[in-house]
Amino acid sequence: MSTATTTTTQEILLLVEKCSHCFSYYSIDSGQRLSSVQLPDFPHEFVVDTAQRYAYIGHYGVETSGHLGAGGTSIFQIDIAERRLARTIDIAPFNRLHGMQIDDQDRLYALSEDRAQLVVLDKPATDTAPRRAVPTGGIKSHLFALTRDGQTAYAMNLLSHTVTQIKPYDATFAPVACSPGDKPEGYALSADEKTLYVTCRWSNTLVAIDTATMQVTNRAPSRDDATRLYLYSRAGQADRLVVTNYGERSISVVEPETLKEIAHIPMEARAIALSYHPTRPLAFVSQDNDKLGYFNMDTLRFERFIATQREPDVSRVVLL
Repeated sequence: MSTATTTTTQEILLLVEKCSHCFSYYSIDSGQRLSSVQLPDFPHEFVVDTAQRYAYIGHYGVETSGHLGAGGTSIFQIDIAERRLARTIDIAPFNRLHGMQIDDQDRLYALSEDRAQLVVLDKPATDTAPRRAVPTGGIKSHLFALTRDGQTAYAMNLLSHTVTQIKPYDATFAPVACSPGDKPEGYALSADEKTLYVTCRWSNTLVAIDTATMQVTNRAPSRDDATRLYLYSRAGQADRLVVTNYGERSISVVEPETLKEIAHIPMEARAIALSYHPTRPLAFVSQDNDKLGYFNMDTLRFERFIATQREPDVSRVVLL
């Protein structure tokens, strides 16, 4: 007699809940929270490796970029399938770890906002310390864009009001700075990596930067306090940019070539971050009223909202 084994999988939204100090698992279908991994106070940005085995979360350690404090010096390695903290990688003295990226070879990059240095772990699954680090050439480096091969990064420097191009694997390369406007924070690299789009929060502008020359090629007004910026690229459709407007509680959909707004969606709360479903025209929008919205990228309407714990932030869809 033979026994058939059936494996059931479901789509899970991984979500950092910054002010509940945890990493949570939500069923995308039901919207229910399935489990949470408790972490030290104020975890923040995270990335997932290619095999979706591990998530790596930076310990920012303070609530926002406007809060004082030394912050954290650790990267939390989460075993996604087992839903547990596998280990903590302390990379002191690098602190206030915020921006996190992973390249197409699964090398991990963490940005120390306080030290304005980009740290690399070549083999994050087993490394116990950084393999290399380079200065950003800016001050209060908060987030960064990374090319797929990991050879070039672009740091958003909140206090020097610059975007800097750096080479993580060439410490002899002097950072190249661009001054796009006041308080650049949000970013999105074009699919061909030739254009970097940036939000300037205090200037209320969107800019396009040519990555070869680090010169601004286009500039347009934004809504009030545009914070984050995301490229939406889908086969058979023109690329679009989605902007979270923190000041006026809305999101905008923008045409990349002209930087003109093609849709404006008012919201009941401020959008903190968003991520896209890998196959469906769906964005998951974290809000500061402890809700997460399912936003249809075809209809440009919210389909529904689910309740979360305190301060939902960065998210990512996986199949478990």
